[in-house]
Amino acid sequence: MNPHSFLNTKIEFLKGVGPLKADVFRKELGISVFGDLVKHYPFRYIDRSKFHTIASLNEEMSYVQVKGTISNIKVFGAKRATRMSAILSDGTGQMELVWFQGIKWMKDVLRPQVEFIVFGKPTVFNGKFNMVHPDLEESSKAEKVIGPSLVGVYSTTEKCKVKGLDSKAIQKLMKTLLSHPGFAVEERLTPELISHFKLMDRPSALVNIHLPADEQKLAAAEYRLKFEELFFIQLRLLRAKWNRQQSVKGKPIGTIGDLLNGYYKNYLPFELTNAQKRVLKEIRQDMGSGKQMNRLLQGDVGSGKTMVALLSMLMVLDNGLQACMMAPTEILANQHFQYVSEALQDMDVRVGLLTGSTKTAHRKFLLEELKEGRLQIIIGTHALIEDRVQFQNLGLVIIDEQHRFGVEQRGKLWMKDDFVPHVLVMTATPIPRTLAMTLYGDLDSSVIDELPPGRKPIRTIHRNESNRLAVFGFIRDEIAKGRQIYIVYPLIEESEKLDYTNLMEGYDTICKEFPLPTYQVSIMNGRMKAVDKDFEMARFKNGQTHIMVATTVIEVGVNVPNASVMIIESAERFGLSQLHQLRGRVGRGAEQSFCVLMTGEKLGNDARLRMRTMVETNDGFKIAEVDLELRGPGDLAGKQQSGIVNLQIANLAKDQRILELARNAATDILNKDEKLILPQNQLLVEQLSLLEEADANLSRVS
Repeated sequence: MNPHSFLNTKIEFLKGVGPLKADVFRKELGISVFGDLVKHYPFRYIDRSKFHTIASLNEEMSYVQVKGTISNIKVFGAKRATRMSAILSDGTGQMELVWFQGIKWMKDVLRPQVEFIVFGKPTVFNGKFNMVHPDLEESSKAEKVIGPSLVGVYSTTEKCKVKGLDSKAIQKLMKTLLSHPGFAVEERLTPELISHFKLMDRPSALVNIHLPADEQKLAAAEYRLKFEELFFIQLRLLRAKWNRQQSVKGKPIGTIGDLLNGYYKNYLPFELTNAQKRVLKEIRQDMGSGKQMNRLLQGDVGSGKTMVALLSMLMVLDNGLQACMMAPTEILANQHFQYVSEALQDMDVRVGLLTGSTKTAHRKFLLEELKEGRLQIIIGTHALIEDRVQFQNLGLVIIDEQHRFGVEQRGKLWMKDDFVPHVLVMTATPIPRTLAMTLYGDLDSSVIDELPPGRKPIRTIHRNESNRLAVFGFIRDEIAKGRQIYIVYPLIEESEKLDYTNLMEGYDTICKEFPLPTYQVSIMNGRMKAVDKDFEMARFKNGQTHIMVATTVIEVGVNVPNASVMIIESAERFGLSQLHQLRGRVGRGAEQSFCVLMTGEKLGNDARLRMRTMVETNDGFKIAEVDLELRGPGDLAGKQQSGIVNLQIANLAKDQRILELARNAATDILNKDEKLILPQNQLLVEQLSLLEEADANLSRVS
């Protein structure tokens, strides 16, 4: 049987599976064929060569192996056995073993005063160690049964376990598959790559990832499979980038004219940072090259991305073209519209705003102006991608907070024109380098890594409930200095009603602590009508209210330089990225700003790490790296993009070195053979075709 046919054999034909288990495999784990099972790698390994004494156990241990004799076997339940227990003794102490299922079978297995090897997770109950449903073998038989010292642990689900597909069962099926007479897998990498990077061959890697002979073989297998996975991702991305650069022409932006020069000389409100100047130079070179620009612009909160976007739009307008800017929310679209309109109010530039709230008559007017070319800049939400929105001559598409948009939504914008516009993708959520190389490896990348002069770093403080009165005193002191305060409550969709209650209770507490007429308090949440949100935001922005009590609706798009304090309630319920975004709402002026993280007294390990990270650094990229380790790439990428980084074995938080080697290898191959037409690269072309056939997820903005 050839490798392709073998790996595409339906899973029910594997001995020990059958139709019922195959159905559960498909629904629960996405395993339909032999090839899917082979790629269901262990997520950790247990060393069965190591033994612990009962006296050395502690609650922090995961799975352990203990050797001892059995005594005091008891079965509970008069008519039907509901629980069974036994005592394991090893000379250093005793531990209870407990079973709630399989009691009838276990009664026949257990024999008093016989030495057993027991394997499981130690837990404490009533001050004593026990082990529930341990694996158990007689010492005399254990060597044959246990097998290799390193045993893989496989992810599974409760429904799988009910149908007899727990980790141990999956391991048994894996042994059956790997020892199948027809087992065959093809090599995917060229001999040159295998030799240059000293890689294990693919068949050996697959055997040793599931049934490692020793730690060295396991390490070599992991390295080989991680390299392969990351190499093909990078080869696909870089090939797509090369194809786009060769086949997609961009509108040439050659002239730097009166609009850009006039604004720069007469209206620029501050000196650009060196980072902003560098990025503008990169954008100008891209748009003047005759090829379509596809550039990712990363910059921390408050680094000046919107100014770069504005100046880029003026470059396009100087060449007789239109520009559009799409934001994920109406609040952010309004914020951008106000910023751009105010910046260009003394210049002959027409700017429009199109969102879901735009009235029908005004919408019709905007669409006519846009189609006729009289409207030069349009800013809006996803309303911009509707079919009836037509441009006369679209030259630049700017997409803000791109992770909120799907690939398809982004593509619709530039498909509005026969001649492809340039694309600038912006994000204020710093992306770890490994994730950026994987998600946006086919885009050119720019980073604004410098804050405007005069900005003081925000001081972040972690406080718990026992410090609340001191925090209230701090708020009064800041208000006395003329500053304003945000107090933000978490909002989690599954418990919207509860969150709303928490917000209103918090609002009542703040109103009592900061009563009229001395203090004015605003409130804003997602349930309010747009006009009411605008009213409350305007009052706060104009300094008419001292405190804004809100949900995370203020996460993006709110810019009040006089607001110097951000209080985040129940901060442990927020992810690092969101905490960093919320913190960025303050620190917009020249005064010292503060972020206070309020949490409960008891915190889990992850929550403690998040609080410590926020207190220790303001660097968004460092925060993003910690976030990647905590949450994984799928969560960071967002629902629209998580499939792209649905890695089977590589870990973007830990495998940066392998990713860089894989990308360099892919770059080197394409530098020597851009079209992949050389005979030695045909194996790679075949693998790319198979991968692209299986997964069309890597389509891009272009």
